[in-house]
Amino acid sequence: MSGRQSAEERKAQIVAEVLRLADEIGPDRLSTTDVARAIGLSQPAIFRHFPTKGMLWLAVAQDIADRLRRDWAAAEVGAIEPHARLKALIGAQLTAISATPALPSILFSRELQVENQALRDVFRGLLGAFQSRLVAVIRDLQAAGDMKRDVSPEDVAILLTSLVQGVAIRWTLGARGFSLPQEGLRLFDVQLALLNAQEDVCDEKTG
Repeated sequence: MSGRQSAEERKAQIVAEVLRLADEIGPDRLSTTDVARAIGLSQPAIFRHFPTKGMLWLAVAQDIADRLRRDWAAAEVGAIEPHARLKALIGAQLTAISATPALPSILFSRELQVENQALRDVFRGLLGAFQSRLVAVIRDLQAAGDMKRDVSPEDVAILLTSLVQGVAIRWTLGARGFSLPQEGLRLFDVQLALLNAQEDVCDEKTG
């Protein structure tokens, strides 16, 4: 590799390699030696950019967070109607996971999270930000009468977030044998159909 890269370019290259290797060998088993070897650097060269392994993982988490936030913003810009916005947000999350297969294992790595409070804080903040976006759209749906009002927006957001996480885990354990965005959005439609059940159905039955 050429040594002409700027420090920021080299850092970006290292972070990208960590994401690739985390998918290949697992985040808990990944070492800075693995990263250095894959890029063609010495291990001390990695530590010049990231003095500790914890700082390296924090940079990876921040890179993930930045990309996801950009994806969410782009998804909402492209969809105006609340139902379309909600589906676009879920689709953006599923697509991001599909494009970065190491994401589920990094997010759910107990070893990484326990050893790195800052990393845990980034992911907790990311989850909170995603759910806040969902809650805002869900409230719009309920205000328009397009979603049942007898469930809290926060609970619906947790339900949809859990749907994404569950499908992602099944996709990972199933050797990625299906399209994650396609399957996730199929189940999203099933879930929304249940939540969109008209409240006056019970009134018709009792009338």
